[in-house]
Amino acid sequence: MNTTLLIMAAGLGSRYGGNKQIDRIGPNGEILMEYSIHDAIEAGFDKVVFVIRKSMADLFREMIGDKISKKVKVEYAFQEYDSLPGGFQAPADRTKPYGTVHAVTCAKNVIHEPFAVINADDYYGRDAFAAMADSLHRLQGTEGRASMVAYYLKNTVSENGHVTRGVCTKDGDGNLLRVTETYKILPFPDGTIRDINDDPDGVILDPNALVSMNFWGFAPSFFAEGEKYLASFLASPEGDPLKKEYVLPALVDTLMHEQGLKVEVLSTDAVWFGVTYKEDKQYVAGELKKLHDRGVYPAAL
Repeated sequence: MNTTLLIMAAGLGSRYGGNKQIDRIGPNGEILMEYSIHDAIEAGFDKVVFVIRKSMADLFREMIGDKISKKVKVEYAFQEYDSLPGGFQAPADRTKPYGTVHAVTCAKNVIHEPFAVINADDYYGRDAFAAMADSLHRLQGTEGRASMVAYYLKNTVSENGHVTRGVCTKDGDGNLLRVTETYKILPFPDGTIRDINDDPDGVILDPNALVSMNFWGFAPSFFAEGEKYLASFLASPEGDPLKKEYVLPALVDTLMHEQGLKVEVLSTDAVWFGVTYKEDKQYVAGELKKLHDRGVYPAAL
């Protein structure tokens, strides 16, 4: 069965202060997403789709696309305002993309099989891709099913600033009950992890809470649902028209409660790390070197 990895790489990386998707962080100059692609191929994925901006196309092909096309089929989809559903016109002075739901729906014409979705600037771990590959095989020919890889909150925060995470709750059968997009999560000096979005003293969060790091598994029917709800979101007068975004955790939560979507929470021993701020880069580089030194990855990808 064919399975595809969709990599969302059109983000601006504003907090990082540069294009972190193509920053060379590995010990031999590897880009972070090369590890996800390597792990996906090892797990049996046979196609990679990059969702990027058109202005990035030549650079992406040169830095990574042409290289991996020797190992796996490669396609490109472009997250631009001309691909918004329902003929919606973005405000003339808006510069931000419209979020991860839009990123995924941009790939509707190049994906016709079960697929996984990840961020370009996160490391998800080899075990996570193996678990997701198994899940996508189970999604073949199904409707109303999806999956996600969850990580512990305590392993996904940054000492260098606040982060946003989709905090998850699951039922006794291992299915997702709800996912709440939680903003401005920050570790405090006393060892607690807090949400400081509405309270400067912070609301204390469970460090062992499961969170979404945008590693999802969907059937191809997801595209139609995504476009429908994205069109409604864009048409709504709520939110700042220059900044509002529609994110995958919010859509998944809506589909669970309005359409009965069942989302399996995949359990793995995988470790996540990523680059949100420039100061995170040194830590991530050190962790990648350890993985190479232990033989998890070859000397050079």
